[in-house]
Amino acid sequence: MPQSVKLSDEIMALVRHEADIHSRSVAGQITHWLKIGRAIEHSGSFDHAKITAALEGARDTTELSSEEEAFWLDGFVTQMAQPSDSEQAFFAKRRKLGQGVGLDAGGNLCFAKNDDVA
Repeated sequence: MPQSVKLSDEIMALVRHEADIHSRSVAGQITHWLKIGRAIEHSGSFDHAKITAALEGARDTTELSSEEEAFWLDGFVTQMAQPSDSEQAFFAKRRKLGQGVGLDAGGNLCFAKNDDVA
């Protein structure tokens, strides 16, 4: 039975581009990449458990092979792009207090706007 999945616009643009190049449907391209990813995770060229342990901080990244490190880096970048619950709570409190909540493109401290305060 088909399932719906939300993917970012950036990912969907990549999927559409690759699907066009390889004459696949969008669903076909996603399925293709899913099969490749699963095969890589289960291949003998690297240990997916080592990568997971490194992402959890339970293993030093210097213990990873270059292939494992590449996959670890992808996962690390993805995790770093998502604020944790405690980070969200921290910045929500700062917004409520009218304190700085980040930096603008010029490196200047940004403050919450009055309409952002809950």
